Amino acid sequence: MIEPISTVKHQETAVLVGVQVKGQPENLVDDYLNELDFLAETAGATVIKRFVQKLTTPNSRTFIGTGKVNEIKQFVEEREIDLVIFDDELSASQLRNLEREFNKRILDRTNLILDIFAQRAKTAYAKTQVELAQYQYLLPRLTRMWTHLERQRGGIGLRGPGETEIETDRRIIRDRISKLKKELEGIDKQMSTQRKSRGALVRVALVGYTNVGKSTIMNMLSKSEVFAENKLFATLDTTVRKVVVDNLPFLLSDTVGFIRKLPHQLVESFKSTLDEVREADMLVHVVDISHPNFEEQLDVVTGTLHELKADDKPTLLVFNKIDAYEWIEKSEFDAMPVSKENFSLEDLKRTWMAKSNSPCVFISAKHKTNVEELRVLLYNLAKDIHGARYPKDNFLY
Repeated sequence: MIEPISTVKHQETAVLVGVQVKGQPENLVDDYLNELDFLAETAGATVIKRFVQKLTTPNSRTFIGTGKVNEIKQFVEEREIDLVIFDDELSASQLRNLEREFNKRILDRTNLILDIFAQRAKTAYAKTQVELAQYQYLLPRLTRMWTHLERQRGGIGLRGPGETEIETDRRIIRDRISKLKKELEGIDKQMSTQRKSRGALVRVALVGYTNVGKSTIMNMLSKSEVFAENKLFATLDTTVRKVVVDNLPFLLSDTVGFIRKLPHQLVESFKSTLDEVREADMLVHVVDISHPNFEEQLDVVTGTLHELKADDKPTLLVFNKIDAYEWIEKSEFDAMPVSKENFSLEDLKRTWMAKSNSPCVFISAKHKTNVEELRVLLYNLAKDIHGARYPKDNFLY
């Protein structure tokens, strides 16, 4: 397993770098960097400063302009910063050039997310998935720092005639990728068999952006103790629990959270985990309504579900964290047009009740507010699916 960036001995310091492209609102860039800050914190780093540059198109050599490179370089040298983290995926050449410029470790958003997954993976299956994703990301980005890899397999007799260290490293990684894929294929078959053996119970999958409260809802509905924490990607392994609402049993699964720019390598590696979503009879889409850009997060999840070909399933929309929702009451003397920051919770309820094609409910899983309404909606949807599958059982409900 590739070692995570964070260590117990030293709290690493970092600066964040973002780009504001033409036509992009400043508050959206701030939100993206807030999320990157949260990712860095989850990985174990302390963010010291943020840098943002307005660009029409990213620089092909260093992603950001020369002036900004020099500004960041001076800051990281003076403050002895450990990491420079970019909010976009960098090419192999951009990584190399930036490492030369800063003489510091450079991480992009994808690498940071992969590192968090490496720290969060607990089971052998999750660790294998993450390791595969890491190697797939690193293969085209090999630099001199990877010449230690041959020692993992003994070194002597490994290198062929005239073969350079970098070519050896590539071959080692390709061999490792092939081995991990075979391991995952075997586990995928086992998990597929397990899913088929669960009987004919209605299957419900909790989906949503990362850190919206899916695991808390899972614990509340199933009366179980699924790990829940106010950090990104607290859940990597799918947890399945049998839930009974009134007299109707069904299976409820808690899945890995989605995120903006979810690395392609992770989507591929976590195929079996995401199969819980593909094969579910219905979805419970959880949204953090207290987040200032919850609508964009909702769209990210909807887009990912479309990629998974799972966006046509019956869906219950659950707006969570109403206890944390804040709004600014507009003064009657304020001539500025009404914005979404001026919407009260009741305004949002009316808006979403009217425009959503799916049933929706507003709750606080933390304080168990409106939980009974959630149970009723969940029961009705699951009952309809069960009734269509087993018409003779309708008299039971």
